[in-house]
Amino acid sequence: MEWSLMAVGQNTLWERFLQPVIRPLINEAEINQLYESIDWDTEGDRLRNPNVSYPDYYTSQNFHGIAEGYLNPRAAVTYDPITQYVLPPNELWVRQGLIEQIGGTPHRILDLGCGTGSTTLLLKKAFPQATVIGVDLSPYMLVMAAYKGEKAGLRIDWRQDKAESTQFPSQSFDLVTASLLFHETPPEISQRILKEAFRLLVPNGQVLILDGNQKTLRFSSWLTEIFEEPYIQDYAQGNLDAWMGAAGFEGVRTEDLWFLHQITRGLKPHPARYPESPVNFSGMPFPA
Repeated sequence: MEWSLMAVGQNTLWERFLQPVIRPLINEAEINQLYESIDWDTEGDRLRNPNVSYPDYYTSQNFHGIAEGYLNPRAAVTYDPITQYVLPPNELWVRQGLIEQIGGTPHRILDLGCGTGSTTLLLKKAFPQATVIGVDLSPYMLVMAAYKGEKAGLRIDWRQDKAESTQFPSQSFDLVTASLLFHETPPEISQRILKEAFRLLVPNGQVLILDGNQKTLRFSSWLTEIFEEPYIQDYAQGNLDAWMGAAGFEGVRTEDLWFLHQITRGLKPHPARYPESPVNFSGMPFPA
């Protein structure tokens, strides 16, 4: 079986410059062995949610140039080996930056667009007593996330769902996170995701968004062309602080992280500040 790290189009910046540098660092035999060891249909079916339909913005694009995008199991096994080299200066440091911005000790955590679960695992390690749920649209990315979670001995609930319209009850979480998700969704969907996060949070709950630095991307168009991200230029022209405010969050703060990334944090105000019926929590009301 022949493998390519990313099935990008001809003559892209990735193909001309980055792939020749990164490819020697990747153990493609190991990737191939992992791919062949997983029954993707069976494992994918185990995690599929029959109530979820794929939106057009997700199915109409070949993310990273891979045919069918994240609905191709190849994307699930190549994502981590590549990402470790293309999130400077270090992928772990970048993701850990989000963890370090979390205030207090959350007990119910939702990681939206969790992908292969790299940030989700860090959340569980940081807050081992918390209930942690990772949500993604791709069953194959969730298969990899579950594989990594089991290997790490971490108990995490993986769910297939749309980040902009989950099936969880209102006020179910005290922390909602999203890592490297917004640059892969159209701005109108990103704003819907923030409104959904607001709905899902308890009063004084917090949302944290880790993504590309909008200021840097706005004035470095070549960065938006490397990995064939269909929505990244629209994301770069947006203003996450404004989107957070429009969704109802207060105390919004964005901090640069290693120049290429940013972390944005916001709080859901106290019930007296917005018209929403309070919920008396007696447990974690998750749907079956």
